Amino acid sequence: MTGCTMVGPDFTTPTATVSADWQPVETEGVTTTSSDLAGWWRALDDETLNSLIDQAVRQNLSLQLAGIRIFEARAQLGIAAGLQYPQVQQARGGFGHVEQSENFPNSSSLLDNSFRDADIGFDAGWEIDIWGRYRRGIEAADANLLAQVAGYDDALVSLTAEVANAYVAIRTFEAQLAIAHDNVAIQQRSLEIATVRFESGATTALDVEQARTLVARTQASIPLFEIGLRQAHNALNILLGLPPGELSEFATGTGEIPTAPDEIGVGIPADLLRRRPDIRRAELQAAAQSAVIGVVESDLYPQFSLTGTVGLRSSDTGSTDLGDLFDSDSIEAGIGPSFRWNIFNYGRIKNAVRVEDARFQQAVVNYQNTVLRAANEVENALVAFARGQQRVAFLDDSVIAARRSVELALVQYRDGTVDYTRVLDTQSALVVQQDEYTAAQGTVIRDLIATYKALGGGWQIRSETGVLPEPVREDMKSRTDWGDLLEPDTPEVPESDGLRKPDW
Repeated sequence: MTGCTMVGPDFTTPTATVSADWQPVETEGVTTTSSDLAGWWRALDDETLNSLIDQAVRQNLSLQLAGIRIFEARAQLGIAAGLQYPQVQQARGGFGHVEQSENFPNSSSLLDNSFRDADIGFDAGWEIDIWGRYRRGIEAADANLLAQVAGYDDALVSLTAEVANAYVAIRTFEAQLAIAHDNVAIQQRSLEIATVRFESGATTALDVEQARTLVARTQASIPLFEIGLRQAHNALNILLGLPPGELSEFATGTGEIPTAPDEIGVGIPADLLRRRPDIRRAELQAAAQSAVIGVVESDLYPQFSLTGTVGLRSSDTGSTDLGDLFDSDSIEAGIGPSFRWNIFNYGRIKNAVRVEDARFQQAVVNYQNTVLRAANEVENALVAFARGQQRVAFLDDSVIAARRSVELALVQYRDGTVDYTRVLDTQSALVVQQDEYTAAQGTVIRDLIATYKALGGGWQIRSETGVLPEPVREDMKSRTDWGDLLEPDTPEVPESDGLRKPDW
């Protein structure tokens, strides 16, 4: 059987266009050397973030769904492997009481019109896999299993990045809240000075009202930051598998916005083909669809089967009765080959093959498009990270200058050398510059996270964690006999030189 013809195409990895190198970006610390991206978040040197990602990997429900799909695909592979063996193996038995009409055509008084019949036996049927229908089915199931593993890896990449983004958003909003409160305190001090000068007759009420306006405007920004902080906490809770509002112990308190490492290695574009799980999944989906073409194409050819039956039958007619069921004279048997061929199908089979071929071509194009999108994501993240760092440096200088301007303006206003408009302008500028600087710090780290995600980092920890938490595994075992399928941390395609061993 293993030497029989296999119709349909043999899959080869589709060609995909990749650049030789990334577009140059002017930033320090980005190199084209390959680096270990398995735990990229540890490069941010934040123990709270490390703990949050560990908790998310254990508890995230979307990731658990992706893991369960792997075992579903593993069971489907067992079904496909079992089809290589005799497809019909049935024990049967029956008992019947027959009352036949005496007015039935050609009836005779010599025949028993009322009798009981009993039989027991075994039937078998084996369609020989001449054209590779079932072997192609196994190919498709193999590729589908590996595609589900790649899908889990892709979910793991997304999860680690989303947790890191939510954590950075929390720290950014916390920093913006602290800055807003500090500025309110500074502006209230200016309001007090303006009030004293007004009461002493040195200035008009305009200064007081302008100072009060600035304080209220800055205070109005605080609820916005509090809204963003709460929503970021809720997003993080969902990622951790917790209800909204139930904050993780790791997310309480305050902390600094993480800083970028001194150096990150991004490798070359060709590395994405082996490192990005979504690219692997797209390739494996194309491989599975290629095998389906052969499964459908086999319907164009005759199907050969070997069928057999053996059993015992007896009735209470004539000189026999049901007690003779197990006598040697009650044995009945039959065996022989057969074939069937859908010769007049009015183009249905050919069009079915064309449908599957069109779906395969879609999978090929999707693979090529996935490669292009992956490279684009890396390029976009890299340039955003590089230019973002430059922006942070400029904003840092502007914050220092704005803070010094506020100090000078207050001194000069107290001395009466400038009017309050100068104080108002400098304090407004400080609020804007500090807020932009803090937001830019968070954006740079999120761009770095996007870079790591685009490079396909994070899924490599699957080998450390397994794909299903132990409580989920035990719950599935308590309902269904999974045999040994739930024992491996990640099911792999079984190796076989001939007939694939099915899972009993």
